[in-house]
Amino acid sequence: MINIDGYIKGADISTLIEQEENGAVYYDRGVRKDLLEILKSYGFNWVRIRLWNDPYSESGEPYGAGTNDLQKLIRISRRAKDIGLKVLLCLHYSDFWADPGKQTMPKAWVGKSARELVHAVYEYTLSVLNALRSEGVPPDMIAVGNELTNGLLWPLGKKPDFDNIAAFVSSGISACREFDKNIPVMIHLDNGGNNPMYVEWFDNYIKRGEDFDVIGLSYYPFWHGTMRSLERNMRDIERRYGKQTVVAEVSTGFTMEDYASYEKLSPSERKGYATSPELVSKVEYPLTKEGQCEFMKEFMKISSGSGLNKGFFYWEPGWIPVPNVGWANEAALAYTGEKGPGGNEWANQALFDYDGNALPALEIIREFNKPEM
Repeated sequence: MINIDGYIKGADISTLIEQEENGAVYYDRGVRKDLLEILKSYGFNWVRIRLWNDPYSESGEPYGAGTNDLQKLIRISRRAKDIGLKVLLCLHYSDFWADPGKQTMPKAWVGKSARELVHAVYEYTLSVLNALRSEGVPPDMIAVGNELTNGLLWPLGKKPDFDNIAAFVSSGISACREFDKNIPVMIHLDNGGNNPMYVEWFDNYIKRGEDFDVIGLSYYPFWHGTMRSLERNMRDIERRYGKQTVVAEVSTGFTMEDYASYEKLSPSERKGYATSPELVSKVEYPLTKEGQCEFMKEFMKISSGSGLNKGFFYWEPGWIPVPNVGWANEAALAYTGEKGPGGNEWANQALFDYDGNALPALEIIREFNKPEM
C-alpha cells in the first residue's frame, strides 16, 4: 500500500474556471483574492479535479458544470501546483457526471465490447496521465472512476456484473501503475454511512480486481445517514481491508435562503438546491453558518479518528450562484437522458456566501489538527 503523507484538507474546485469566466469573485475579510489562495490560507493542501472524456455535444456545444475537459484539468492543475497544492485527479470515464444514478458511456466508446472497453480504459487513462506529465502537472493521487457504487460504463459495467466492473477498474489501475507505481490509487463509492453496501462491493471487487491504496467515500448528511454511521463504516472497512480512507466528497449547508436573484433564471429553468426542506429536517446540524461550523468540527474529529484515515475533500466550496454555471444544460441532458431543469444545486453548501465572502467554517478547518494516534 502506498501511504499518503500528512492529513488532507482538500477541496473539489472543478468548476473554478467556468465560475470565473461567468463573473465569480471571492473575498476574504472584504479583500478580493484568488479562490485557491484563499483556500490555501485556511489550511487546504490538496484540490480534487474531475475529468470528463468529451463534455461537448456532437455540434461542439459544451455541457457546462465546469465542462471539465483535459485542457481545463491542465489549467487548474497548474494553478494549484504553482502555489504548492497537491492534486487528486478524478477520472469519470464518461462525457459528463458519473455517479450512482448514471454512468453514461463516453460517446466514442458506444458499441464496444467488454474486452474492447478494457483496452479503451487503459489507453485513455495512460494518455491522460502522459499528457499531464508532458505539461509538468502530474497528479499526486488518482481516483479510477467516480462514485462506483453501481458500477461504471453502463450497461456492460452495471452492478451486479462485478466481473466487468472489476475488469474495467483494474484496467484503469494498471495504467496508473504503468505511469507511476508510486502514485496512490483510489476507488470511490458514495453513501459513506452504508456499511453493508461497502462490504458487498469491496468483497466482490477484491477477489477479482487489481490492488489499490485508498477507499474514497462520499458523505452528505442529508443523503447518507448520521455521522456515527459514517464513523462505524470507516472504522470497519479500514480494519477489514487494511486500506487508507479519504472522504472524497463532503459538504453541508450554511443557509436555506434562496439564491434565484443571483442565477437570473426563470423558475422553470432552476432545479433549486439539493438540500430540500424535507431532507434538512432529518439532519443533525442546522443549515446555518453556525451549524456548518459545528458540522465540520464534529466531522473532522470523527473522520480522523483512525491512523488509516487520511483526510477529506470539501465538495465544490466555491460553486457560488453566478449565472450560466448550473449542473447541466440542454446538451448535457440530451447526452445523459435525464430531465432538467439545470441551475445551481449547491450554492447554499459552499464555503463562501452568495456574494463570494469567506464563511466562518473555513476558520474551523484551518484550526483543526488531526490527533496523534
